[in-house]
Amino acid sequence: MKNTLKYINAFAVIACILIMGCDKQKDEFVLGTISPFISNFDLKKSYKETDLVLNATVMKGANSIKGVVISDFVAGNTPKNLLVVQNSRIVGNGIDSVRGIAINIGADAAKYLVGDSVHIKIEGGTLKRVDGILQIDGISGSAVNKIASGKNIKVPIVNIANLIAMPTVYENTMVTISNTVVEPEPVQGETFSGDKTINDGFGKAKLHTEATANFAGNELPAAANFTGVAYFKNKNQLYLWMRNANDVFALPLVKPSPIIISGYLTNPGGSEAVTSGTQKGAYEYIQLLVTKDIDFSVTPYSLVTTNNAGSANPAPANGWATGGARTYKINITSGVAKKGDFVYVGGYSKLIWGFGSTNISSSNWVAAVDYANNDGANFGTKNTNLLANSGNIAGIALFEGTNVNASTVPVDAIFYGGSNANSGNVYAAGPPEVGYRITNTDYYTTINPSTRLQQNFFGAGSNTNRLGFQIEQTGTNGGGFIQLGGTYVTSTGRWEKGRLLTNIVMSTTSTVSDLQTGAGVTVLKN
Repeated sequence: MKNTLKYINAFAVIACILIMGCDKQKDEFVLGTISPFISNFDLKKSYKETDLVLNATVMKGANSIKGVVISDFVAGNTPKNLLVVQNSRIVGNGIDSVRGIAINIGADAAKYLVGDSVHIKIEGGTLKRVDGILQIDGISGSAVNKIASGKNIKVPIVNIANLIAMPTVYENTMVTISNTVVEPEPVQGETFSGDKTINDGFGKAKLHTEATANFAGNELPAAANFTGVAYFKNKNQLYLWMRNANDVFALPLVKPSPIIISGYLTNPGGSEAVTSGTQKGAYEYIQLLVTKDIDFSVTPYSLVTTNNAGSANPAPANGWATGGARTYKINITSGVAKKGDFVYVGGYSKLIWGFGSTNISSSNWVAAVDYANNDGANFGTKNTNLLANSGNIAGIALFEGTNVNASTVPVDAIFYGGSNANSGNVYAAGPPEVGYRITNTDYYTTINPSTRLQQNFFGAGSNTNRLGFQIEQTGTNGGGFIQLGGTYVTSTGRWEKGRLLTNIVMSTTSTVSDLQTGAGVTVLKN
C-alpha cells in the first residue's frame, strides 16, 4: 500500500510539472508581439478602389512600412511630393511579392535618394487615388526615419500585357520592360521630353518624361530596354517614369526577317511510320509566312529542327549544326513566294494530318523531303520524327543561306516543350558557352534586360521562354496543328503582338484553310 501511494504521489508531481510547463508555453505564445510593419503586398490587398483609412484593424496590428526608396528627385522625373518605397515579403508557391507604394509627404520627399532604407509610420493616413496614382495621403515628413543608404533594389522584368492586366500588383513598383521600340520611330534629334509610345510586342505603354528632368533633352533611342516606376492614369493606360538617364539601355534596331515561323505539325494522326503504297511516313511540316517577295533559287534559305530527347545528351557544341539525332537541316533553294504567302517545309508526303488525310500538295511547298528515310542536307540523321512532340525542349530555326555552323545566327527561331531551358542538354554557360543561337524576336533578346550583358543562346540569361506542346486529341493518336498567332511589322522587323500558341483540332478531312485562317494566325502589318 505504501509503495502504491509513493507511485501515486510521484505521478501527481510529474503531471503537475508537465501542466505547469504547458501553461508556461501557452502564456509565452499569447504574450507574443505583432510586428509594427506591414508589407506593401498585404497593404495593397486591402485597397478596394475606395479611400481607405489606415488603422490597426486594416493593417492587422501594424502601424508602419519599411522599404527601399525608388523615387529619384535628383534627376527630376518623379511625381511631385511622392516618396515611393518598394519592399517584399516571403510568399509561398513562388509568388513574387515585390510591391511599391507612394507616400505623399510633401516637399520632404526630395530629401531621400534612390536606395535609401526607410521606416515610415503610416497609421492615420489614407490610401487613395489622386490623379490616378495610388498613394498614401495625410502623412508628414516627420513620419519617415532613414535607416541606411545604398541598398540594392529588386527589379522585376515584366511585359506590358502583364503590367496592364495586373495594375494593382505593379503600380508604384520599379520594373524593366525589355526589347521595346518607340512608335513612331523617333526622328533624328528627338528627345525624351513628354509622352512617348513604347511597344514590346505584347502591348503598348507611355514613357513619360517631365520637361524639367535632367535627361529630358537626351536623344531618344528607337529601341531599348526601359526601366522605371509604373503608374496608371486608369486601369488600361500604363505610364512608365524612368528615374534617371541610366534607366534606358539602347538596343540595335532589329533587321526585318523575310520569313517567319507561323505554325507547325509535330504529331500527325495515326502512326508516323505507316507504309502504304508510296506513303512512307514523313508527315510532319512547318508553316512559314513570307514578309517580302522571295525567289528562293536566287536567295536560298535553310530550316533546321532540333530534337533533344533523352536525359544524358550534353549541350550541343556545334549548336544548330550538331547533326545526328539532335538537329536536322532542310535547304530551301527553289520556289517563289509573294509577301503575305504561307509556304510549307517538311515531309514529302504533303498530307495535312498524317496517313489517310487530305493531300495539300497544291499549297506552296518550297521544300519537301523524306526525312524518315534520308539524312538531312549537310547534317542530321534520318528519323521518323522531324519535330519532337514530348520530352525535352525542341525548336525550329530559319537561316539565310545554306551554310550553317556553330556561329551562324538565325533570322527567326522558336522553342517549345521541355521543363528547364537552362538544363545541360540545350545550353552550357561554359567556358566555352555552347547551345542554340537566337536572334532578337518576340521571345528572345541578345541583350539581357536586367544585367545588360550579351546573351546569344537559348537558355542563357532571360532567354528561357518557350511554347507548350500540342494538345493530344481525344480518341486519336495525334495532336492538333499549332498556329502561332501574332502581328509582325514588316517595316521594322518587330512584333507588335507576340506569337501565342493556338491548338487547331485536326481530322483527316481538314483543309489548308484551317491552317491559314482564324484568330490564331500570324498577320503582317506594314
